[in-house]
Amino acid sequence: MICEMCGAEIDQRIWIRLERSVLSVCPKCAKFGQPIDPPGPSRPGPGPAPLGRGRPSLSGRRLAERDVYSEMPELELAGDWGRRIRTAREALGWTPDDLGRKLNEKKSVVLKLESGSFRPPDALLGKLERLLKVRLRDVSVEPADGG
Repeated sequence: MICEMCGAEIDQRIWIRLERSVLSVCPKCAKFGQPIDPPGPSRPGPGPAPLGRGRPSLSGRRLAERDVYSEMPELELAGDWGRRIRTAREALGWTPDDLGRKLNEKKSVVLKLESGSFRPPDALLGKLERLLKVRLRDVSVEPADGG
């Protein structure tokens, strides 16, 4: 057997309680803890179990995995997203340069966004929607099967 504290090979083991752990140690290491009787298979843990406050048993039941992304509607970039950006910017009285500074982007990027020649990445879409308080993504409508 091996001492669980120092790792030495031992012939005689002593059971001690050290803080909240029960260890099998050599006689030299026994001085570091409180000696206790050896734990038996039917011996309960320390102290009485609280009544009605144990962990609920999940035996026989398993929590079903849930895909939260399947429950969310699929959002796609709206067809008129460039116009929405321009009208929202103008409604706030900002120039393309002002919007660019607030987005931490160049003025040319803002102009390309408004003209529709540059599709914004998802991170930039989120920034635009929050800053301009406008929806640039709509729920995608899949065509119904006619058969």
